[in-house]
Amino acid sequence: MQETPQVHPEAIVHPGAKLGPRSRVGPWVLIDEHVTIGADCEIRAHAVITGRVVIGDGNQIGYGAVIGSEPQDLSFDPASISGVVIGDRNVIREHATIHRGTKPGTETRVGSGCFIMAEAHVGHNCAIGNRVILANNALCAGYVEIGDGAFISGNTVIHQFSRVGRLAMLRGGSRISKDLPSFMIGDSTNRVRGLNVVGMRRAGIAPGVRLELKRAFKALFLSGRPLPSVLAELEAGACAEVGEVVAFVRSSKRGIVAYHGDADGEDG
Repeated sequence: MQETPQVHPEAIVHPGAKLGPRSRVGPWVLIDEHVTIGADCEIRAHAVITGRVVIGDGNQIGYGAVIGSEPQDLSFDPASISGVVIGDRNVIREHATIHRGTKPGTETRVGSGCFIMAEAHVGHNCAIGNRVILANNALCAGYVEIGDGAFISGNTVIHQFSRVGRLAMLRGGSRISKDLPSFMIGDSTNRVRGLNVVGMRRAGIAPGVRLELKRAFKALFLSGRPLPSVLAELEAGACAEVGEVVAFVRSSKRGIVAYHGDADGEDG
């Protein structure tokens, strides 16, 4: 097996860039000086990787994707040194964009095992967890945080500094400027509809835990009681997953989404 990277003769790769063994670089790709790419990666035609970017092993970078470009931030100083860090085994499809950090020394981070579909955008200083799916045209503004295993559907808009918890789902065409807690489904504008039951089943979360989360959902969104007392009660006898929801809500700076629809706390 050939260990050296394979670079198409019509690709432009700076001599200072570092390419891992068995990685393949297609035609008309541009890779700048301060880029490090791990082993077994595939960089497809017309992709651009610029700035200080570190990419792990086994990643596929799709046609025309742009990674490490300047942030879309009017206060950005072009002299600032910032970067992008991407884990292993991610699929980043056609024309997706991942921008570097906006402040000196900061990073935009993407975990491992993610699927970032065509035209999706990860803005500056975002923190994307592991096994996250960003469907086509999902837009994450600056400083957005997305927990492990979350599913962000197509044509969604996530406002800067907003958070999406672990195994949460945001339905297609939704818009949020608040935080969507773990295990829940976001819908419409700043609304929560129910629990991401399908996602939890696929992740192996036990039926008893799902039942506790359903009770927690009803207490948070359907009881009409003051939030501090609900959180204190849930925290007192919580399983780890309910405790995770409580911690997420307590740490919210923007506030959490509100209840919407006729769901009873369980949704698909």
